[in-house]
Amino acid sequence: MPVTVEGVEYLSADEAAEALGVKRETLYAYASRGRLRSYRRGTGRARLYRADEIRALTQIRADRPPDYLVDASTWMDGNA
Repeated sequence: MPVTVEGVEYLSADEAAEALGVKRETLYAYASRGRLRSYRRGTGRARLYRADEIRALTQIRADRPPDYLVDASTWMDGNA
């Protein structure tokens, strides 16, 4: 169930991961790499994620064609 704080809707880690179609570990990796911000919930370790940021990420994923893969030869130097 989303939480609203000062008019801003937040999702739990489970809700955010489900909305993105990823595991919680992947969600945490997004946050640690700066692709997504997380917010402390209370004094514990629980984190919240802004629903609007999750929606924005789902839109980015939806905009890519399903077969979106970059040919490795375009970014490798050929010395492999």
